[in-house]
Amino acid sequence: MAGKNPEKEKFVKEFMERKPTRCSKCKGRIKYIGGGRYECYDCGHQEVDDFGKVKDYIDENGASPAIVISENTGVPVDMINAMLKEGRLEIPEGSVVYIECESCGCSIRYGRFCPDCIRNRTNNLKGIYFNPDVGEKPKNAPKKRDDGRMHFLGL
Repeated sequence: MAGKNPEKEKFVKEFMERKPTRCSKCKGRIKYIGGGRYECYDCGHQEVDDFGKVKDYIDENGASPAIVISENTGVPVDMINAMLKEGRLEIPEGSVVYIECESCGCSIRYGRFCPDCIRNRTNNLKGIYFNPDVGEKPKNAPKKRDDGRMHFLGL
């Protein structure tokens, strides 16, 4: 994982540590079934990870501040904020509070950067790929023969 965003590495590490790995009833193996839910192969009991807890809370109670969700689900506020930055959760339109773009500081509903900053970053990346050593293809070049035969230069 060297070279990646340290915040993302921390989120992935914490998320993986808090993810259920065995059934809490029979200690059997579990499989992921979606939406933060896991099901035991042996007894069918369902387990829920942090994302599932937050998702269930929002589905039942509607949009709420991260601190309220944290108090009611036991999921740390930092983990909820990381889910917003990862794009797994989003703040509803018309909310009083939003997260900030890491580049310009404007309000965004989810992710790390606003669309304008992403567009600027993408345009800047195009400049990186320009290489003055690469030549331009001629417009009227003779067609290459590709008939599978050996070719010799007419010297």
